[in-house]
Amino acid sequence: MAEPAVKTTEVPAEKEILLSVNNIEVVYDEVILVLRGISLDVPKGELITLLGPNGAGKSTTLKAISGLLKTEDGEVTRGAITYKGESIANSSPDEIVRKGIFQVMEGRRIIEDMTVVENLRLGAFTRKDRFVKDDIEKVFHYFPRLKERTGLAGYLSGGEQQMLAIGRAIMARPEMILLDEPSMGLSPLLVKEVFGIIRSINQEQGITMLLVEQNANMALHSANYGYVMESGKIVLDGTAEDLLNNEDMKEFYLAGGADTERKSFKNLKSYKRRKRWM
Repeated sequence: MAEPAVKTTEVPAEKEILLSVNNIEVVYDEVILVLRGISLDVPKGELITLLGPNGAGKSTTLKAISGLLKTEDGEVTRGAITYKGESIANSSPDEIVRKGIFQVMEGRRIIEDMTVVENLRLGAFTRKDRFVKDDIEKVFHYFPRLKERTGLAGYLSGGEQQMLAIGRAIMARPEMILLDEPSMGLSPLLVKEVFGIIRSINQEQGITMLLVEQNANMALHSANYGYVMESGKIVLDGTAEDLLNNEDMKEFYLAGGADTERKSFKNLKSYKRRKRWM
């Protein structure tokens, strides 16, 4: 089979593309191929979601964008990652943060023996302006319960820690936030609250977002556009509305509950993947 070449346009041409991932491959420990030609576009100001089962390569995709692969002996061995038209594939994590991309890691990764305010100030470490205090109040506007928590962050509930992690991202004044599984470990009520705040931040602050999430229903009700990954590849993409109404999505990702064994697109003979490559 011929090697994939250049991807086709995934979004309307009139939309300004902030981030473009073009046909990248990622290898861990020099031998383990995890991403097998991933391509996606993130238009400026939009909320894009990346869906798929555990092990599909979603978190690896975010780490490739944010420059964190080297911390796990991984590297991009093929393809291109561009932000505002500039290659960032070989940039360090702190350089990428300074360029305007901030990742909220899976599992929150807050500093438990620091206070809420100290954690928020840590998010502003790349800034040199005088408005850090104002932005802390902005975070408290979105997450008012954090203002009431004056002790160490390690004593926060899981939901509050997730709020703090997102708030810390806001403190960097990023143009784009990468969110990795923000609903993990949260109750359904808190999931709804956190996603509501994510939508508000996207719409009110104009911050572009790329969201990795297993809760496909909640993610698609928040996003503009979605990509579905399996085994290191994109197997389906479309507008959030189209994916919500897609019969295969309903069967594989939207209808079944946690106790339902999830099927795979690759086992569906009638599934016809839209050609993404020329």
